[in-house]
Amino acid sequence: MLGVPEDAALREMQAFTARLQAADLGFAVEAVAGGYRLVVPSTLSGHLAPLLAPPPLPPLSSAALEVLAVIAYRQPVTRAEIEAMRGGSAGTVVTLQERELVKVVGRSDAVGGPLLYGTTERFLLDFGLTSLEDLPPLENANFSHLLRS
Repeated sequence: MLGVPEDAALREMQAFTARLQAADLGFAVEAVAGGYRLVVPSTLSGHLAPLLAPPPLPPLSSAALEVLAVIAYRQPVTRAEIEAMRGGSAGTVVTLQERELVKVVGRSDAVGGPLLYGTTERFLLDFGLTSLEDLPPLENANFSHLLRS
């Protein structure tokens, strides 16, 4: 965006991180989702959370977490594929969209052009991942064992 070479930007970010750490201002730089963000270190966050944090959203249900896992590992994926893998409804995809954890990333070439779902940058941020490659590996990553006959 600024026309600065990537290696120069990285050096500047490292220098900024070192200056910030030396100044001991109560902030730290964290690499996440292919970028950086300023965070409060975990040693201080407990003291500040009651003052700054919005009320927490209710935790995701186990069904929503299952749907989110299928989308994260299999994306792009249609709702019908999610339902086939889970053996049940994928209605929680709406909740995941409202929380900005998943989004529509296109349409399938299948009959009717069903929507394809994928994860968002917010998903990476909320789960502390730099990229999807940071997801834990699955024992059987082809998912064929999950499809119902």
